[in-house]
Amino acid sequence: MATISYVRIYGPPIMKAIRELEKLAVDMPETCIMDTILANAPDLDSYRSDPGATADYFHSIPINVKIERCGNIISRSGEKLGEHDFFFEWFTEPTQSQLNDLIEAIDEKLAPLGCRYTLTTKS
Repeated sequence: MATISYVRIYGPPIMKAIRELEKLAVDMPETCIMDTILANAPDLDSYRSDPGATADYFHSIPINVKIERCGNIISRSGEKLGEHDFFFEWFTEPTQSQLNDLIEAIDEKLAPLGCRYTLTTKS
């Protein structure tokens, strides 16, 4: 079972916060993601299987993402968001330092928006 760090956003602006977390995730090669926008997308399966479709999704935001990253950024685990808005699924068990870095990075991304969040990591 994978380790997942779930994010619950208390906004507004929830949509902007999700976009900021997507930007953050592009530069975190040790994780893949899922969020409420992607989970409800009618073409989610194509994002999971086609790096070109994934690149189109991120470029529409706009987020620059390398095509190599497009092949593994969207979670394929089938894990559900539940009451959360976003999750980072770790490819390997994260260290406490990696979790601390994630918290700091989320703090930096969300502070200008003025929204709050909770982070829960489960194995």
